[in-house]
Amino acid sequence: MTDSSQGPNDDRRAFLRGAVGGTALGALGMMGAYSYSPMRHAHFDTPETEKADIGAVVSLKVTNISETSWFNNADLIGDIRGAGGLLVNQYKFNWPPFANKNGKLAEGSYADGIKHIKADLPNNLERAWEFQMENAVHPENAGGYSALLEFEMRDGSTKRILLDSGWSYDWIDKAFRREGIDTMLANGEIDALVISHEHFDHFWGFPVAMKYAPDIDVYVPDGFYEEGYQYVKDSGHRGKLHVLKPGLTKLFDGVAVYNFAIPIITRVYGENSLYVNVEGKGLVSVTGCCHQGIIQFAETALREIKMDKLYGIYGGLHISPFDDWDPKYDDLVFTLGDYGFEKIGANHCTGLLTVKKFIARGLPVQQGTARFGSKDPVYLGNGDQIGFGRDVPLMSPVSADAAPAAYAPPASGDGDAVEGATY
Repeated sequence: MTDSSQGPNDDRRAFLRGAVGGTALGALGMMGAYSYSPMRHAHFDTPETEKADIGAVVSLKVTNISETSWFNNADLIGDIRGAGGLLVNQYKFNWPPFANKNGKLAEGSYADGIKHIKADLPNNLERAWEFQMENAVHPENAGGYSALLEFEMRDGSTKRILLDSGWSYDWIDKAFRREGIDTMLANGEIDALVISHEHFDHFWGFPVAMKYAPDIDVYVPDGFYEEGYQYVKDSGHRGKLHVLKPGLTKLFDGVAVYNFAIPIITRVYGENSLYVNVEGKGLVSVTGCCHQGIIQFAETALREIKMDKLYGIYGGLHISPFDDWDPKYDDLVFTLGDYGFEKIGANHCTGLLTVKKFIARGLPVQQGTARFGSKDPVYLGNGDQIGFGRDVPLMSPVSADAAPAAYAPPASGDGDAVEGATY
């Protein structure tokens, strides 16, 4: 059993343990990954609590469906600043899929946008997206985040979770079809859709999943706003909606979701992340954006879950998403190495500089293939896979023969096109 109170690097870990995430505390590049708090020198004793036994799976395979949330940082940052900043309600940006007919930045709303496409959801998404291309602010900049988690159970069966539903209907539907997700959903082979948080690039592609599996169980964090709940209904969801309270919720043997009750920019609240206990290996932490901070993510696991050790990580780690490195992040890189992770599948909002520093530090980063719009093979890209407790090919068998050029990111503006970033 790994004990967070033991080890040779207690001082540094204690210094960073109070990591906070997701609030608008500074420059754009610091959001979510913020690992230094104004209260960082104040530490309080954590009361001993009984750790949860979530069981175990034999293995986990993660397929990266899409980690490219958008394609041009300058356009996205310009939109946020032009609309009034980090605390503006994301439904007001006039971004797709909630465009109204005036197409002006910061003059949108959920109600004005959904009325133009509601009749097309979820079965005529092409027409719905055509309206966005004609009327939305920077519709060509939308991509999205989504991953497939496949669990080998102790009884020999397989369970699957779809983590997040992307943003652009067009982009994420092509990615679903590329990886065979459309068929799995339609055949009832995916047990649940877990939405990590309400952000546009993780949630707004929701109708694409509903087109194939409207009866699927859906899990969202408590903290969704009225627009988010209404969008679930308007997208054609007919299954059970599970609203997860803060803390740990076991989904099935070996797999649990933890809702971190944190504020996130563009008026979003709460983030679901997953913990997967792999038999004989240890705990794998799976995240969409990790706005709670990677140190808090790890410390929460050590504090609350029975396990042999921390074994692996997958997802966006939200350290330097725009590669605007701050020297204080160096301590975060060194501290992460103290936890003993054996496999790291980082991408999305982790930041390329961050991953390169992980590698320089000697951390066990799984590198990728830079296909289908992912920028650099230094991290796991679109169509790549990683196994925990099992060996898997780097390229998913379904997409290995696909033509990457067919999924190249669209042109957008004159700014720096950097894929995989998000807030």
